[in-house]
Amino acid sequence: MEKLENSLGELRQCFRSGRTRSVAWRKNQLRAVLKLIHDKEDVIFEVLQQDLGKHPVESYRDEQHVPLLFFPSKGEVLPEPYGVVLIFGSWNFPISVALDPLIGAISAGNAVVIKPSEQAPACSSFLANILPLYLDDSAIKVILGGANESEQLLQHKWDKIFFTGSPQVASQVMTAAAKHLTPVTLELGGKCPAILDSLSSPSDMKVAVKRIVGGKWGACNGQACIGIDYVLVEDKFKSTLIEILQKFIKKFYGENPRNSGSISRIINKNHFERLRNLLEDPVVADSIVHGGSLDEETLYIEPTILLNPPLNADIMNEEIFGPLLPIITVDNIRESVDFINSRPKPLAIYAFTKDETFKRQILAETSSGSVTFNDVLVQ
Repeated sequence: MEKLENSLGELRQCFRSGRTRSVAWRKNQLRAVLKLIHDKEDVIFEVLQQDLGKHPVESYRDEQHVPLLFFPSKGEVLPEPYGVVLIFGSWNFPISVALDPLIGAISAGNAVVIKPSEQAPACSSFLANILPLYLDDSAIKVILGGANESEQLLQHKWDKIFFTGSPQVASQVMTAAAKHLTPVTLELGGKCPAILDSLSSPSDMKVAVKRIVGGKWGACNGQACIGIDYVLVEDKFKSTLIEILQKFIKKFYGENPRNSGSISRIINKNHFERLRNLLEDPVVADSIVHGGSLDEETLYIEPTILLNPPLNADIMNEEIFGPLLPIITVDNIRESVDFINSRPKPLAIYAFTKDETFKRQILAETSSGSVTFNDVLVQ
């Protein structure tokens, strides 16, 4: 506790000194982040493999890629730093979800505490050991620990809190922040439907399903907040959809995905049990049309497809956050809009369609964190 108090005192003193407001300081820290990623790429791959079983290709795509989305546009930011910022990282993207908000905080001239997830211990240790070698340790600190340490951190007054995680923990963060009227940014989960229209040709259908497979199982084996949660499709296309899904699962992960080095494992036994309970609900188990095997020892759950599980089952009312993909059929694909609106607001909607009128209907008549047409995760 004394060490934490000393660290917080040092951070506040550093911020009050004006050091973090300097453009030169900010640029130096941002260059150091880039140098860190460049110098330690192999180590990042290794710790992600240790914690999540991530293949280096997946790690490069999700944890290290710096998009050129904004090139060649130009923007101007006139920052007014908050002060000392607390960032809670996540276990499913433990490097990027720590560094992304850090970059924003540094860019605005803040002092920062990062609290990585204890559920990804190798990645957390990497951040704690490596960041001080590259960044200004008097302004940017990593605090390790579990729930007790998080509670201690939340007892302090912060100028800004950035949290990524579950709604249950987010409510605790907001409750603690409310005592000090601290502004909070919450990046939470939600059920993300994919709408699969008939499209215009068999090749378009294959491309769409290929992207659905990548968006469901290729992002930490479904353990991603913006990963696909379920697919809506017309009843007459359900058999075609299942057949193509099976084809690409086999192509991506082999005859036995258990032996694939390209699919992440379930993070821990608690999440494994939660997913097993969703799957072994008798009325849900009857809807499995592909997969369903589990291995508790290796925390492996096979990519699993379910056809029309009961809508009142937990699997259709909780964020799945795992490799289980329900398919829900409708008579007409436009009914998917009413289906989505009858349930809590999605974090993301993915709609595969070439119908411009249907696109406009989705944008006009649904509300979600984001809408992406004919692709997955790119937003």
